[in-house]
Amino acid sequence: MENILVTGYRAHELGIYNSKHPGIPYIRQAITNRLIPLLEEGLQWVITPGQYGVDLWAIEAAIKLKSHYTNLKCSILTAYQNPEDQWNEDKKTYFMELMKEVDFYAPVSKSPYQGPWQFTARDDLLLRKTDGILLVYDEDAGDASPRFIKERALKKQAADGYRFISIGSEDIQAVADEENMSQEYY
Repeated sequence: MENILVTGYRAHELGIYNSKHPGIPYIRQAITNRLIPLLEEGLQWVITPGQYGVDLWAIEAAIKLKSHYTNLKCSILTAYQNPEDQWNEDKKTYFMELMKEVDFYAPVSKSPYQGPWQFTARDDLLLRKTDGILLVYDEDAGDASPRFIKERALKKQAADGYRFISIGSEDIQAVADEENMSQEYY
């Protein structure tokens, strides 16, 4: 696999309303843990839709991994022009800092938000341009926005072998438990 789509929950769907939430490092580490074996197999691009939440935490993880995996590149492909215009100043600043580190950025639609069709067009492109998906989503936790991309990715998997990798709440909890155990020994 050369190109992977990494996406999942928006921050608010997880009850995360600021960048200081203690769960974010665990989510980022769970993503890193899944990316490393893929990088060892030749992964070259981490691509996200750039929505505030898992998408941007995945970009953070990829940026950090670039120091060790120098061939890794990361990209944000948003549904429409300037999605960050709707965000508060902290989120905008965070997004702009990440944008300095990505290798490629483009909106799929060159206009501002006009309708849900822009998300469909974005997802079409992301699924076409990637060999697999790393999805942070746990259906047992309730219905949320990642459900739509999951359904499409599973159809693509059945049709042409698109690789589907998931991270659920138990995976994130395992990272947290491991971190907490290691801190007990120091």
